[in-house]
Amino acid sequence: MSYRVLARTYRSETFDELVGQEHVATTLTNAIRSGRVHHGYLFTGTRGVGKTSMARILAKSLNCLSFDEATTTPCCQCDSCTAISIGEDVDVVEIDAASHTGVDNIRELRSNATLRPARARYKIYIIDEVHMLSPGAFNALLKTLEEPPSHVKFILATTEAHKVPATIQSRCQRFDFRAIGAQDIAAHLQSVLEKEHVEADEAVVRRIARLAQGSMRDGLSLLDMLLSYGADRLSTDLVDELIPPLHDELAAAVIDAIAKKDAAGALRALDQALQSGRTVERLCDHLVEYVRTLMLLRVCGEDTDLADIAGTARAELAKQSQAFDAPTYVYMIGLLEELRRSVKFSGAARALADAAVVRLAMSEQFTDINKLLDRLGDSSLYAPSDSPKKKALNAERNTPFVKPLGESAATPSVDAPSSRVAEPVSSPDTSNVADAQVAPRRRVYEGDAASPAPIPATPPRSAQWDKVAADPLVVRVKEAVEGTLKDVRRIQPAVGPTTENDANDEPKGREIDSKTKFME
Repeated sequence: MSYRVLARTYRSETFDELVGQEHVATTLTNAIRSGRVHHGYLFTGTRGVGKTSMARILAKSLNCLSFDEATTTPCCQCDSCTAISIGEDVDVVEIDAASHTGVDNIRELRSNATLRPARARYKIYIIDEVHMLSPGAFNALLKTLEEPPSHVKFILATTEAHKVPATIQSRCQRFDFRAIGAQDIAAHLQSVLEKEHVEADEAVVRRIARLAQGSMRDGLSLLDMLLSYGADRLSTDLVDELIPPLHDELAAAVIDAIAKKDAAGALRALDQALQSGRTVERLCDHLVEYVRTLMLLRVCGEDTDLADIAGTARAELAKQSQAFDAPTYVYMIGLLEELRRSVKFSGAARALADAAVVRLAMSEQFTDINKLLDRLGDSSLYAPSDSPKKKALNAERNTPFVKPLGESAATPSVDAPSSRVAEPVSSPDTSNVADAQVAPRRRVYEGDAASPAPIPATPPRSAQWDKVAADPLVVRVKEAVEGTLKDVRRIQPAVGPTTENDANDEPKGREIDSKTKFME
């Protein structure tokens, strides 16, 4: 008798035995109890999560010969149940859509669907990898799938639901199968080992469950490979020989060298890891998973259950996780994932890997931007807004600058903001008050040649002052800007040619000898 692999030997037979898909099992069992079984179902999910097993369990529940009607607990002993379990029942037809993609195959299915089942209550069609059907085959299936005979049920399974037309999905009840958790896979593997009378270390079972990546079939296949070795007990040493460990010394050596900024040491550790038989792409996957574990330990603490680690290695990895902060781990994972995609299509995979490791090792520990700003020291431009230096600068910028009467104007620096400097007049003649102007408040910015002078006291009042203050234009301006008259000055006269034709003539510019302005 030929050997039967574990994935087939220990396939789930009932709804209660199915691991990790309780939400689907609960919905289907309630539908059977209430008599609301749909004529079409679409099971979607990644590989090895129980889609075909669930389809067979549903078929057994509907066609079990030990009951007069559909049941949620098939006997798994009658002729119908045993034939369905091995995929050989005459009334439950399993079709591989990858090899039956044409319209003719669907036409044959439609013609056979009109025939009554041979011995069971329903004729059930299980179409695996249904997304492989051609557009014509999908169109040929639409009418039958929408209005099948009362004795026909369709169960479609696919790993790529986005490739199934919306017209097909709308005619089915869709169930999304989740990836199975590592703890659930480990528990199932442990029960299989007990039935096989094989002992195994807890770390071995947890490592296999982690490597399965949510697929029960992958986990059982890895366990089958270990059992083929013939050892009485599955130890970590045996697993290290056959399966690359998830957390090993080579990955730790690479990360330690990066943490120490030892680019040469990181390259040597990388070379040793590649010499062990790993490809660059496989090593990137390994390092990404290792760095992720360190990130979880750093962010969530040593006791987190998100990181699947054996108890003996947890303390050591938790200590190593303190070498970097959380943003650094995020950056490292992104860089390693970018490297993995690049080496997949590159002929210089080793060079790219070396460059990435050197880049990580020679980085300045990926210093936070706030720390870099603190290093600027005297630079107040990038200082935090609540820092004393920034407050002092803002206070200085908000200080109004008014030139006292009789003081000569200082020449502004080249870098200072351009602004018009009022010159003091020789006499306070303000006879032409109608030409008075309001000068905007001038602020002092960093880089000005002259330091801001204190606001002078109000000059003694005079007849000219009173005349300017009583001018209707000045009064209206003061009311509009809610200002106060502080100073009265005459603007420097502007003398020069008025047009190009007058360039050789005598200056004819109007002398503005009586224009005044006040500053708030």
